[in-house]
Amino acid sequence: MTDTVTATASDRRSLREQVEDLLPTWRSWYPSLFDAAADLGLIRARVCPPSALMLANRHAAVQSEAIQMFKEKWSVEDEPDEPTLPIRLQRHPTPRKPFKKKPKPSY
Repeated sequence: MTDTVTATASDRRSLREQVEDLLPTWRSWYPSLFDAAADLGLIRARVCPPSALMLANRHAAVQSEAIQMFKEKWSVEDEPDEPTLPIRLQRHPTPRKPFKKKPKPSY
């Protein structure tokens, strides 16, 4: 059994429906639907690293997963990297010399 809860075709019901099927009188025992679902094992907390709590990191993970799914669905291959030239042929802009002002003539 894995730590993650997987949804099968029979589990596509709402959480309330699942709880009520297992424990019809849950309202008399629990203050909230989530407490009942947790005790029944329908939902559970996952331990995650603090970096996963940052919204930017979560969005980056969701975006990369979406890109990966898109590539798989449409059979898209990654663009090849540009070939690198040997070090002596690398194209770097030549540094410019600082501009020197000519002294103003004094009359």
